[in-house]
Amino acid sequence: MDEVADRYLRRSDVFARTVASVPEDGWDGPTPCGDWTVRDLVAHVAEMNTVHLGRAGAPRRAVPPVAEDPLGAWRAIREQVLAALADPAVAGARVGGRLGDWTYAEVIDRAIGMELVVHHWDLARALGRRARIDPTDIDHLWRTVELVGEEEVRFGFGPAVPPPADADGQARLLAHLGRHDDGR
Repeated sequence: MDEVADRYLRRSDVFARTVASVPEDGWDGPTPCGDWTVRDLVAHVAEMNTVHLGRAGAPRRAVPPVAEDPLGAWRAIREQVLAALADPAVAGARVGGRLGDWTYAEVIDRAIGMELVVHHWDLARALGRRARIDPTDIDHLWRTVELVGEEEVRFGFGPAVPPPADADGQARLLAHLGRHDDGR
């Protein structure tokens, strides 16, 4: 596997483990993402992971509906993304869109990487847990923020909030993305 696929696998594994840990009565609970429930958040991440498959010419297979089987849907979508990354023609396909003329692999590594990492944090917080972001992901996401520009960041994540005075790299990144990381 290449570096992009390795990063995607690591990030998506972390997300999958947290999805798997949602209690049966937790799916309709609130998240740090406005009006989204836990189920809505997982559905959003699933949708964002599939939106570029067709643009890249990757085959798409049916997946269970997130509303009925969030973990099954996530696992099926993840396998499709990994298969697409393993196909050089798909991974290298240009998939223009809001973010510019990126390859499928670049979209997965940058935009979807941000979705996985930040929304994993959101999901963990919704479940009352603390989530630490890998320091290499923090650096990678800052580079993505610089690449896409403030307008796109605000479109996807809302207004920045002031970080705490003693904020570490994770808290600064999350504050830039509109989240309060109080260290709990």
